[in-house]
Amino acid sequence: MIKQAIIPLAGLGTRLLPLTSVLPKELLPINGKPGLEYILDECVKSGIKEIIFIISKRKQIIKKYYYNDSFYKNLIKKKKDNKKLKLEYAKIKKYKKMIKFVYQNKPRGTGDAVLKCANLIKSKHFLMLMPDDLIIMKNCSLSLIKLHKKYKSSVIASKKVDKKSVSRWGIFDIKKINNKDFIIKDVIEKPSIKSAPSNYAVIGRYILPKEIFKILRKQKPGQNGEIHITDAIRTLIRKKNKFMGHLFAGKYLDCGTMNGYINSFTKISKL
Repeated sequence: MIKQAIIPLAGLGTRLLPLTSVLPKELLPINGKPGLEYILDECVKSGIKEIIFIISKRKQIIKKYYYNDSFYKNLIKKKKDNKKLKLEYAKIKKYKKMIKFVYQNKPRGTGDAVLKCANLIKSKHFLMLMPDDLIIMKNCSLSLIKLHKKYKSSVIASKKVDKKSVSRWGIFDIKKINNKDFIIKDVIEKPSIKSAPSNYAVIGRYILPKEIFKILRKQKPGQNGEIHITDAIRTLIRKKNKFMGHLFAGKYLDCGTMNGYINSFTKISKL
């Protein structure tokens, strides 16, 4: 059973400046609550019991936010009949029990961030969610977990993109099984239009095997001197590890850019 999730949060958020000069992008509000909370809700509703946040020292405010139960407790003493405060207090207490923190103080890539969690992962597979990618209306993580049980394999979420935009994405080389699921033969990071093997793009939801930690420990830095999770996945595929892809059913929202953040706010506010 998959009961643990990793969420990398150590990125600088430069595409959302000047907002992120003060507040981490993951705490920026979207229709009344932090964007990160939509990711947490997805985890909880998919049966996850422990969530590991990967932060840096400059993002300590994320830890303060989710460990701030004493603030609500003291406020409730003064305003005993405030139901909203009590609900927030209960939610923060629940999250405090679930969330653990590890640190990535140097920006060395998502693979390096994941490696920081190696000693905390207990089961053979774990869930990883990228916080810039919101998927609403359907629980993508729950769908991946069901697929993992069915095929006994690692799973990565995918969406079809315009063929003209493939160079912006990680793109799968696939072998179709049905309209939603496929075997991943390879992953190509930001290929040219001519060299792209498909228009099936990687989206930030993964069920990964614990074996990936062994690969990451030996992996040499790639583009920009970083350790990329995609490179580790490719190595596992070449070692005959089974990876499935899944076209998720929900609505995808990119919160990593200013336009994407504004669009996400607008879309969610209309639900």
